[in-house]
Amino acid sequence: MLKKILLIILCSVMGMVFIFSGWTKLFPIEPFEYTFVDLGFINWQAAPFVARLMIGFEFLIGAMLFLNFNLHKITYKLAIGILLMFCVYLSLLMIFVGNKGNCGCFGELFPMTPFWALMKNVGMLILLFLLNKFHKGWELPKKLNFLAIIFYALVLFSIIAFPFIRNPIELNYSEAYLNKDTQNFKLELDSLYNNATLTIPPKTLSQGKHILAFMSMSCPHCRIAAKKMRIIQERNSEIPMYIVLNGKDEKLKPFFDDTHTEKIPHCILNGKNFVFLAGVDMPRIYLINNSIIEFDLDYIDLDQEELEKWLKK
Repeated sequence: MLKKILLIILCSVMGMVFIFSGWTKLFPIEPFEYTFVDLGFINWQAAPFVARLMIGFEFLIGAMLFLNFNLHKITYKLAIGILLMFCVYLSLLMIFVGNKGNCGCFGELFPMTPFWALMKNVGMLILLFLLNKFHKGWELPKKLNFLAIIFYALVLFSIIAFPFIRNPIELNYSEAYLNKDTQNFKLELDSLYNNATLTIPPKTLSQGKHILAFMSMSCPHCRIAAKKMRIIQERNSEIPMYIVLNGKDEKLKPFFDDTHTEKIPHCILNGKNFVFLAGVDMPRIYLINNSIIEFDLDYIDLDQEELEKWLKK
């Protein structure tokens, strides 16, 4: 009896881990969305839908494990399948990027390196195989199969729809800034050229079109913006980007470990010179044309296709 109780508790705890993992990815959801674009499987437009579907499946698996319901037929197979998929992703991440930064397994709430996330998933797989061998959970009698079908349909729809309801997709954000009036405000870049450290910004920033981003190295939203900029730059290296960072030198390595943006041209600018150009709200992303700010963006509005259209104008 004690063994059965312990197995029920273990199964429920595993379910809570899946639910917690999905919840932490939901706010903010953007880093999880960017993961799918970064892998090259889907485009920017599809990523918000796929990310929410994946979170919905995590919620679904977690709920079924927590309730100890229909474990052998469906739940264990789904749980093991999604963990194996995450293990493959984490292994590829370590091969191509290294064991650094936050893999996003628990969102931005609990940063975890790919190695420790992989170890966590391997541990969960071992526990699931043990549960699969010793714990059947409960199932509806065969004569009530039609009720099971109705139950699955309702649960599947409700749980998978939850991420879309709780964190709705903004379908029109990608065109938002090109429909705005231009700012037409001149950005005085002399203070940047004269006071930047680490590297000296090229004077060509004052000529032609550039995406100029101002970020604090300790700002979590700035890190999300930087990740998005890196993926855009990797998908189209012709898009001219420059990042102006604010913060102490010792924060530079953790920032790059997390965002992997060291290949995007950058410098450090501190104090009143940074505030003069960027203000106090971070991140600040300008689309500049011959030193004139044409658009002042939020990172949510940063869209690769719209940037390419703007550059061609």
